[in-house]
Amino acid sequence: MSRTAIRNGQLGNRIVRDRQVCGGEPVFKGTRVLLRTVLASLAAGDSVEDILAAFPTLKSDDVRAAIAFAAASAEEDLPVPAAPDIR
Repeated sequence: MSRTAIRNGQLGNRIVRDRQVCGGEPVFKGTRVLLRTVLASLAAGDSVEDILAAFPTLKSDDVRAAIAFAAASAEEDLPVPAAPDIR
């Protein structure tokens, strides 16, 4: 999923920023659960079920939104592969 898809709300507007909530850090809508906390849990090997048990205000779609957000962010940071030299 592209960054444009994220901006256009195809993640259901699940990840939001509000200066009044957690100092403007990205959180899941309606919660105070930080996006980076969920991403760190996934990176540490926690399953979706583990994360949902630890953060009962989250839904499985929230975790999928975190993964999609990370994938889109990584896509922007990856270098463009060189075009093959065809002669």
